[in-house]
Amino acid sequence: METKEPTDRRANRTRKLLRDALFELILQKHYDVITVQNILDRADVGRSTFYAHYRDKEDLFRSGWERFLDFLVQRIDFENVDKGRFIPITELFEHLVDFHPYYRALVRSRKSDQLFYTGINELAKRIEYKLTLSAGNEQPMIIPISILSNYLANEMFTFLRWWLDRNMPYPPEKMDEIFHRLIVPGFKAAVGKND
Repeated sequence: METKEPTDRRANRTRKLLRDALFELILQKHYDVITVQNILDRADVGRSTFYAHYRDKEDLFRSGWERFLDFLVQRIDFENVDKGRFIPITELFEHLVDFHPYYRALVRSRKSDQLFYTGINELAKRIEYKLTLSAGNEQPMIIPISILSNYLANEMFTFLRWWLDRNMPYPPEKMDEIFHRLIVPGFKAAVGKND
């Protein structure tokens, strides 16, 4: 009996080839002029293989973004709020140092606004889910979870955009410190943890 593992590995490798090809093309061309055929040629992947994984170029673009958001939310630890650091801003910003040329290309392509808009919405949903699980059967929060989740997602992306738009003027560790100094008191008040 054949296992699914080799197929999964092959599918993951194909998806990575396609994501990498799109990433490389965005650095070279305006996003709107990139075609699925350009991606196929760059990745050396067949058309039917592409459509077995993605509906279109936008679906491919969105899938990489959603994977990144999942990676980020997995590292949020609401239990650490009392320690003054519960969102992985250092790790996020370190990861995005190499992303800066890509971000600039998306700005040129007028794709960054959509990227941030969908990012905030998708991140807010993921944070809301995680916060709901974290809250469990405890007393209700002072601020509704959906509002708090949207607030956190907005603050993270606003902070990130400020940093990228200004060519990363502070190191990730400093941005992490500033972010948490701003966000922790409000978050603690929202969940009823005022000292």
